[in-house]
Amino acid sequence: MAGREGASRRAEVRGAEWERELLGLLRPGGQRVRQVVAWLADAVDGTVCLHDGSGAVLAGTSLDSGPFEELFDDMVAGRIASAAWEGPGRHLRLVRVPASAGVLTVSRAVPFDRRASEIVTHTVQVLDVLLRAHESTVAVHRLERATSDLRLAILQLLMVEDTVAARRVAAGLWPGLLDTDTACVYVVESRPEERDGLAEECLDATGEQALVVRCPARDEHVIVVTPREAVAGALRSLIGPRPRVFLGGSARQSLARTATAYGQAVSALAVAHFRPDKAAVYAERTHPERLMAPDALRAWTLRVLGPLAGLSHHTHTELLATTRLGLEFTAVSAAKVLGVSRNTVRARMERVEALLGTDFSDLAARAVVHLALNTQESLAHGEDDRAPAPADLGELLTGPAMRAWAHDLLARLDADTRDLRRTLRTWIAAGGNAERAAQTLGVHAQTVREHVRAAEPVLERQLLAGGGDLYEVVLAHLAAGDLDQPALHGVKQGEPDSLVHR
Repeated sequence: MAGREGASRRAEVRGAEWERELLGLLRPGGQRVRQVVAWLADAVDGTVCLHDGSGAVLAGTSLDSGPFEELFDDMVAGRIASAAWEGPGRHLRLVRVPASAGVLTVSRAVPFDRRASEIVTHTVQVLDVLLRAHESTVAVHRLERATSDLRLAILQLLMVEDTVAARRVAAGLWPGLLDTDTACVYVVESRPEERDGLAEECLDATGEQALVVRCPARDEHVIVVTPREAVAGALRSLIGPRPRVFLGGSARQSLARTATAYGQAVSALAVAHFRPDKAAVYAERTHPERLMAPDALRAWTLRVLGPLAGLSHHTHTELLATTRLGLEFTAVSAAKVLGVSRNTVRARMERVEALLGTDFSDLAARAVVHLALNTQESLAHGEDDRAPAPADLGELLTGPAMRAWAHDLLARLDADTRDLRRTLRTWIAAGGNAERAAQTLGVHAQTVREHVRAAEPVLERQLLAGGGDLYEVVLAHLAAGDLDQPALHGVKQGEPDSLVHR
């Protein structure tokens, strides 16, 4: 009697052990479906295979289904929940797994005893839980991806000034979000591997008050478009405790000027790298266009962009939006932001080059066209339409206020014994190409890059990445007489190694 009671207790202990092992596979961070199937094969000393509803193997070792194919089909169809099959030296258990509409098949060389049968039954329950959890996770990920793609589509519509379509798309999921005339754009920067988590925190912090988009051009950037003032504070609270997270914000702009606001936010982000609080809003600093005679600037702009005036509205808007982004960023980045190919961006910009009779490989030409585009944008959003007096670029650049601003800005570089001013001037004249500038200066290309990089915090402007900050510095050189004025007519001279072709 004592012997039988001892054997019974040992069996109970062994049963408790396999139950604990099986439950352990359900714990967070534990094994998943493949590991559970492998565990079952070991626990019953057999061969196990998990098929989905189509018969494909999800986990385990594939078994010859010939002898029990009809049983398998009936189980997939839901007509039976479990079955057994026996043959010479082969004993099978087939159990339907509801979550995948599949079948778990267990094969042994010996008959199934009570313990083996219980293990199979409980394992099916565990697999069902794991598969349902997986399906839920996949569904959530699909929904998150679709929502993320929709946010990007709205941003791309705003970038090309199609605010009507952007509002229509946004209204379905975020009612009222874009029911505004103006908004601010913020760019949050982190390490690329941290961006997804940061984007989720931005979504949580801003609620339904902002359009949060993972930047398609920069893996470390999250773009936030919002009409709400309070969002800035919420974003600042996210960057505080993190050592490598920065925030740049734009001035408030109309929704149609989202691309301009984006450029401002990126510019502010460069300044944020030099700030102790790691945040900056686009400075209301003195911009060169504000120092030019308004009527003369308006007249010059209309004359420079006159060749574009005869285009259809759609083509005109498309070319201007693409060129603004193409001048601010590389063709590759602009293409990702707009959702088109980089060849499309280049083709559109080449058409603008041809119409304006200029060459975008010349940084001075890029700077003055950028000035004209920004002025034209202001004219399109509220300036008067009186007939302007004739004007040329020389008149705009040589006014007393403009020249004083230029000399004051560039004089900041004179304190550095490395002659940063000479290096910067030569680099700009070389189209932003460090190798050509180095040949002219008789130094290494890396030295040129280091000098330009050193000039950035002194001038409080981003230079190596190109864009509006660089163009302001180019205009300063033009106003100071350190560079020749660019041509806005004539045949384009191709230049493969420049900022526009990077």
